[in-house]
Amino acid sequence: MAHEKRRGDNAAPNAGTGTATGPALELLVHGVGGTTPAAMLDDPRTARISGDATAAVYRRAEDVDAESRPGDYRDRPIREAYVWCNLTSGNGSRALWLLLLPFMVVNLAHWMRPNALRVTRTVRLYGVIARLTGLTLTVLLVAAACEVALDLTAWQCAGRAACAAHHRWLGFMAVDAHGHGGWWSLPGRRLGLAAVVPAGLTALLWYLSHRTWAAYESQRPLEHQPEPDDGDHSTALRRPGFWYGRRLVSRLRAAHTAAGLLTVAAAVGASAARYDRRPGGPVFLDVMGRVLVAALLAGALLVVGVVVSRGRSENRVDHDVDHAVVRALPYGALALLALTMVYAGWSRPHWHTSGRLPGNAAFGCVALVQGALVVALAVAARAVYRTAPDRRTVLRGFGGPATAVLACALGGVMTGGVAQRVADWLDGTDHLIAGPPPLLSWQASVIPPLLAVLALLAAVLVVRTVRRTRRQEAQVRVDYGLHDDARGGSTGGEPPDAARTRRIASTRARAALTDRAPTAIGITAAVTLLLGGLAVVGAWATGQVPDTAADAAAPVVDGAADTAQALGSWLIGIGFILLVTLGRRAYRDPSARRTVGILWDVGTFWPRAAHPFAPPCYAERAVPDLTWRMDTWTRNTGGRLILSGHSQGSVLAAAAAWQLPPSLRKRVGLLTYGCPLERLYGRWFPAQFGPTSLTTLHRQVDCWRNLYRLTDPIGGPIRLPGAAGPQVDHPPLLDPLAYGRTEQHPLPAPILGHGDYQADPAFDRERDRLLARLKPGVPAQAAPADPPGTAG
Repeated sequence: MAHEKRRGDNAAPNAGTGTATGPALELLVHGVGGTTPAAMLDDPRTARISGDATAAVYRRAEDVDAESRPGDYRDRPIREAYVWCNLTSGNGSRALWLLLLPFMVVNLAHWMRPNALRVTRTVRLYGVIARLTGLTLTVLLVAAACEVALDLTAWQCAGRAACAAHHRWLGFMAVDAHGHGGWWSLPGRRLGLAAVVPAGLTALLWYLSHRTWAAYESQRPLEHQPEPDDGDHSTALRRPGFWYGRRLVSRLRAAHTAAGLLTVAAAVGASAARYDRRPGGPVFLDVMGRVLVAALLAGALLVVGVVVSRGRSENRVDHDVDHAVVRALPYGALALLALTMVYAGWSRPHWHTSGRLPGNAAFGCVALVQGALVVALAVAARAVYRTAPDRRTVLRGFGGPATAVLACALGGVMTGGVAQRVADWLDGTDHLIAGPPPLLSWQASVIPPLLAVLALLAAVLVVRTVRRTRRQEAQVRVDYGLHDDARGGSTGGEPPDAARTRRIASTRARAALTDRAPTAIGITAAVTLLLGGLAVVGAWATGQVPDTAADAAAPVVDGAADTAQALGSWLIGIGFILLVTLGRRAYRDPSARRTVGILWDVGTFWPRAAHPFAPPCYAERAVPDLTWRMDTWTRNTGGRLILSGHSQGSVLAAAAAWQLPPSLRKRVGLLTYGCPLERLYGRWFPAQFGPTSLTTLHRQVDCWRNLYRLTDPIGGPIRLPGAAGPQVDHPPLLDPLAYGRTEQHPLPAPILGHGDYQADPAFDRERDRLLARLKPGVPAQAAPADPPGTAG
């Protein structure tokens, strides 16, 4: 409240009106891939005026003291560049975050909720289901680590003298041919020692989540009064606490860490408790085992309760701390794990290992729970979509459930492939161990048929792209005024070039593939769900069919299954090698680092609301940076500013504008180019960037102009309904600027696609129009009509 009062006392006298009393500021925000301040400001001499090495605002050296020389900037704006590329691609080791891809994808599914007329129980249920789906991915990852370390290594291989003989590093806990060994050879002690690996993995994920939060997302946003609901059902991006999810991330981090440790404890203690329930064993061990099992179940229920509890607090910046029970949850789970390790390590002379570690049915249970959650998420998404249907929303509201399917599939395939590869490495071709649970092998086997479906889908897209290219060739000739029997005109004296026409048309056709992505992802998700269900059925049938019946199965079917499983496990191994190689290259090669950064620019824009171990959200640093800069500058100078955003920078610019108080928002103009606000974000995240939200933003800012090209695979029009559409969207820019050689372009003009929008004369023209509205004493007015011939 005090902060809001201070802003009101110091605001410019005519804040929120159509005039300005101070200078104009042009704040540039770059897009994916990053750039340098010198390139953005077109000057090699730049100076950092605010920020740090991670993200900062720069000016040209001669503009550092611009506010003290207002007379020099009456006819031109002060230019600043906000550089945020190091938030995503500054450190090459961040490429290893690709291994956290399933967590990032399920977090995206949370934000893909369809738009709703109001917040209802179904809307809240959607968020709860998404968080529970994220929890199953954590359990699956830790269970896979337990499978590799506890089952395959400590239980099976170390328990077989022939297998341990091939791996000398297992000698200290291996048994000999007579079943005897050293102190570590007892099954419970082997399991307790191997449990250090999955427990360490859980601790590493907790540490990374805590450290990245402190480094990236702990920036406090600009606090202001929440805006009243005026009935327009606009985005939650304008709420004061949207970009500060500290409490939720802390709560989920505690719950997921506890879930991981409880999973390890269950893997260690389940076999010992099962052995102690046999008649004739020590009573106190049986009682202790039952008590530990009950404690594990109670801990699991507590974890689920914490995950399904209240979600994000967005109407205010939430500085509260969760209850002590929530904060102590990981420590309680760690203590329970320690007790379980002591219990399992108790001497049991007659306890020997054989077959697989008991509890392998847990993978089937996780798969079934994930399937049920995905179905429930689809039902909730459909119910929400029906309240405010929009045909531009991907898959008619099923985009979130489809993405959740892909997240679960990624987790299952990665865990199944790793387990299968480790089993092959430990066992070789000797068949000395039972191997991983059947479900993991079946999950690896679905990769070849899934790749075959993807190849067929790619072939269909290629055919459609070829057909679209042919249709676009005629449109290219129309756009550039070409005639087969004419010379001169817009071609500058050259006849039409079939290769040039085809190249332009092909670029346009390939750029249009972005609009085919929803259909491709929907088909992939449906096939993945079907194959996943078949894998569960196949694993169950394999475990139920007697060996004699299995031996009588058709050799062709048996051979095909074995081949698919082996090929799938090898493909997973190759995939992991490629990921690690990419990470190592990104550490040394700046161009590769920028490529990896582009992936995270798209995937980590959203806060961690469904999974705390997902890569950090860079927007929780970038949006407060931009908002604080705009707020302090406008209050201190009384001027107005224009936000100039390219690509992902346009998304950050819109998010920052939403975070401003309404009085300051009216003094901001938007210039976006290569903008994915509607084409990607509006379709995939309609609850935040849907047509209603973008229309409200257009109405609340001073002015907005958007530039795009048909050759741009990322940017596109904003598509506001009614008269607002032409006011915002400039007609598509011609790309290339000239078809042939002209006096202005004596050399062939390149096809720019998504980059270098400043090279088009329309960019300067539209920027000048917006800046003219920001001059002191000039009232706000509608932008003039575009001159003829500026677009095709």
